[in-house]
Amino acid sequence: MRKPNLSNTKQAKPLVPAKDLATLEAELAEQENSLEVNLEDTVLRLSDYLSAVEMVIKQTFNHRVWVKAEIRNLSSKGGHYYFELAEKDDDGKVVASCRGNLWRFKAARVLAKFERATGMPLERDLTVLLKVSAGFHAQYGFSLTIEDIDPSYTLGDLARQYAEMVDRLTGEGLLHLNQQLPTPFDIEHVLVIAPEKAAGLGDFQADADRLASTKACQFHYHHATFQGNHAPAEIRQAIVSAQQQFYDTYQRLPDLLVIIRGGGAVGDLAYLNDYELAALVAEQPIPVWVGIGHERDKVILDEVAHTSFDTPSKVIAAISSHLAQLVMQTLQYQAQIKHAAKQQLNTAQQQASWQLSQIQSQTIGQLTALQKDSDYAWQNIRQSAQRQVKQAARRANELRTQTQTSAYKHLALAATYSQNHQQSVLQSAQQQVIQAKRDSEYLRDIVLLHRPSRILKQGYTMLTDAKDKQILTSSMQLYPEQTIHIVLKDGKATAQVVDINTDNKMTESTDTLTES
Repeated sequence: MRKPNLSNTKQAKPLVPAKDLATLEAELAEQENSLEVNLEDTVLRLSDYLSAVEMVIKQTFNHRVWVKAEIRNLSSKGGHYYFELAEKDDDGKVVASCRGNLWRFKAARVLAKFERATGMPLERDLTVLLKVSAGFHAQYGFSLTIEDIDPSYTLGDLARQYAEMVDRLTGEGLLHLNQQLPTPFDIEHVLVIAPEKAAGLGDFQADADRLASTKACQFHYHHATFQGNHAPAEIRQAIVSAQQQFYDTYQRLPDLLVIIRGGGAVGDLAYLNDYELAALVAEQPIPVWVGIGHERDKVILDEVAHTSFDTPSKVIAAISSHLAQLVMQTLQYQAQIKHAAKQQLNTAQQQASWQLSQIQSQTIGQLTALQKDSDYAWQNIRQSAQRQVKQAARRANELRTQTQTSAYKHLALAATYSQNHQQSVLQSAQQQVIQAKRDSEYLRDIVLLHRPSRILKQGYTMLTDAKDKQILTSSMQLYPEQTIHIVLKDGKATAQVVDINTDNKMTESTDTLTES
């Protein structure tokens, strides 16, 4: 809202009550003593007693006084306005409170004068200077009747609060903190905080959409209420959630944060004068551009923002201008690079031509000398090769003769050795065949002696499991209540294991079996 100029504000005249507090206390004490003597033994009805209180208040406080108070609540009905007034100490604790009434026949004039002077409606949480008279009703109790409201005091109080806020931000090093951040070189992503469906947002978005269609910049919109007591908290929440959402998506911070609001009543801007909101904006790690719809009026966000504009349209115009300037600089750099590259290419081409001529002249002389050296070396190599070929041919003939002689000798020895080894192998094979035949006949006799049918005929039995899939040969394969088969020479019996006795010294296990 607008910072009031206190030098031009109408100064309130010093107000002196009709009677000072000491005089009132003395008069009340005298009347109390008189009443106490007269009514000591009198029994009164409640209505009579409260009527007497009303009479005392009317007689004692029959004059109007100016009272400073804070509006804790305000409501209206039938053109009448009903106040809840309070006084707080330095710790914010309520030390006094009462009701106040502004009747219909005075309300229109008083409120219109207040709004014309302050540019804002009368509402709760404002500190006001009221011209009141005391009243007491037997049924409704004590209240103040409001006769007038001094708007100059409210303007001064708002200006004082604004100045205190600026001083606090300055003392904490926040007032110019965001302004120390450099303007981003390239504006690629912009977070926009604005009231939903606001006219100022529509003007901003119309130009922003045209800019976004060129893919030069992307705008991310988040909405919050900019009017009402809950507006600062909603704006703070929108800023925090927008930053977090952007970081989760892009894993980095945006290039710019824009807070915009279209034009409106001067009093509506007062909601933006919030310390917590101003501190949050000041502490942002990215530049904050503010475009509040006003020209002369100033809010605390204009003080702490990196850059402040009068309207949302000027914000998007500044973004477009920044990007256009960036493009112009880029084109200038491109032209400079092309010019410098062309000059370097021309210089390199001239140097290359000169170096090429030098290399060619040097190369021709070197090639002539190399040709001579090559011809001489070739003659030497050919002569040397011819000599080596002749020597190799003679050496090959000698080695071939020696190899043939040695091969004939080895073949004769190998033939003799082969015949002797063949006789030895035949004799050994015959002996092994005879011995294998004897061993085979012996094994056949043993197998025939131990075949199952012969052993069963001799009185032995064979144990198998219940499914005849496994032959049981050890007590380790048995367990109590196991069903087994006893195979005999002419049949088999089914039995169940009752007990198992294991004797490591015996080669057979004696089990007590019962036929099933």
